[in-house]
Amino acid sequence: MDKPVKEVEKIIKQAEKDGTIVKYKAIINWPKLGKEDVWALIEIRVAPQRGVGFDAIAERIYQFPEVYSAYLVSGTYDLAILVRGKNMQEISSFVAEKLAPLEQVQSTVTHFLLKRYKENEETFHLPKETNRRLPITL
Repeated sequence: MDKPVKEVEKIIKQAEKDGTIVKYKAIINWPKLGKEDVWALIEIRVAPQRGVGFDAIAERIYQFPEVYSAYLVSGTYDLAILVRGKNMQEISSFVAEKLAPLEQVQSTVTHFLLKRYKENEETFHLPKETNRRLPITL
C-alpha cells in the first residue's frame, strides 16, 4: 500500500483535525533520569446516577489533576483509575480527601504499582540475571 508522501501528510492532517489522532506522546523511562513518581491503580465502586449512569461521576473523578487515566470496567468495581503522586502519602491523601468523600463513591481499593515492565506496547528492558543454578551432571 504505497502512497505518495503528500497524500499521507494530507491524511494525517485530516486525522488530527477531526480528532482521529488525539495526541502524540513520548514514553519516558523516568528511573533513567533519576525521577520517578509513585503510581497507583485505584478500583472504585460507585452508585450510578439516574439518567447518566456512570458518566457524571467518572467525569468528576477524571478531572482531578492526579488522575492520569480513567476507565469504566466490568467486575466487582465500576471504575478503574490510574493516578500518580510524588509519594505514597500524596496518593493516600488524594483518596482520603478528594475521592472517598464524593457522594457516589461507595468504596475504593488502591494498588500501588511497584515496577513497570511495559507501557503503550513498549517494554523497559531489564538486565538479564545470569543463571546461578549449577548444571546437573551424571
